[in-house]
Amino acid sequence: MRAYLDHASVSPLRPAVLEALHQVLEIAQADPGRPYEEALVIRDLIEQAREEVAALTGATPRQVVFTSSIAESITTSIAALGEGGPIIHARTERSAVEASAARYGTFLELRVDHEGHLDLSHLESLLAESDGALVCCQVANHETGVLNDVGEVVAAARRHGGRVHVDASMACGHLEVDLAQLDADAVTVSSELIGGPVGSAGIIVRRGHVLPPLLLGGAQERARRSGLESVLAIVGFGVAAGVLNEPGAVAAEAATARQQISLLEASATAVAGVSAVGDAHEMARAPHLRCFTIEGIEAEPVLLGLDRRGVSVHSGSACSAESLLPSPVLAAMGLDADRSMRLSVGHSTTDDDVARFAGAFSQVVEALRSLAS
Repeated sequence: MRAYLDHASVSPLRPAVLEALHQVLEIAQADPGRPYEEALVIRDLIEQAREEVAALTGATPRQVVFTSSIAESITTSIAALGEGGPIIHARTERSAVEASAARYGTFLELRVDHEGHLDLSHLESLLAESDGALVCCQVANHETGVLNDVGEVVAAARRHGGRVHVDASMACGHLEVDLAQLDADAVTVSSELIGGPVGSAGIIVRRGHVLPPLLLGGAQERARRSGLESVLAIVGFGVAAGVLNEPGAVAAEAATARQQISLLEASATAVAGVSAVGDAHEMARAPHLRCFTIEGIEAEPVLLGLDRRGVSVHSGSACSAESLLPSPVLAAMGLDADRSMRLSVGHSTTDDDVARFAGAFSQVVEALRSLAS
């Protein structure tokens, strides 16, 4: 059996999601916007999913807009909230933030420290110099897991008449976060990072706020996102959220994840020249991922060596994985961006997965260093 340790890219489907998708495939396909029976069945499934996602995020169902991906949610939010104005974000954000900021506004770089935390005093300075800026930040970073004080970011933006987009995709379902209480203008959440299908994500829109659509041509999602709904992906998202809405589910999974990550960190850093990056305090990070630098060895041969030993891990930015480009997150933190490895666990991770990595990693690094010498 292989050890899959890349849940922070895509988490395998939860059993309840897989079962639900099989059931939906047996239902007559119909346009949920029509008034007849087949369509109303589909509409009910979508709205049930919306209620579950809303419950997971602390929002109301009317605040939830379904999209196709994290990138679409981010781009829609930035296009609507930041077009033509200053857009403040750190280079530790996802590439969709940087690309959208470059297209729709004027980018102002927010500094981060060596651990990946946002420089809040610098944020105050940037906001004071920028009238009505849009600030983009993450609850948890997608490579290091480092948590940001998003409440302080939102408060600072409000003091200066600014707006805020929050990327909560790496935290929602892994931490108990009431996104509605943050009062951000738009919050991005995702299905595939909590064991739902790829192809479904969402935006939690601030109450009373109108978010102009990025995709045009239809009145779906209350005219906030055109296009016939991806029913299977949305239903699966709702089922995954529903599993996590069970009392104590998020806390229980987080506790298991922290224990597994601690064991993985111990086995990784036992190898000479391997260092964990980001905040050293486990409660200052998302529970399910940890990032490392490996002295003297490029990322690609490490990943290939682990893959041959039945272990799947990740390196660099998720959006540049095809070419294993240097990590912009680690570069922004002043660290070696060419030699990183991210380990991430999830609902399906077992003790055997953790043990398989421990047995394989040292062998891979030793073999590569032997070749280099």
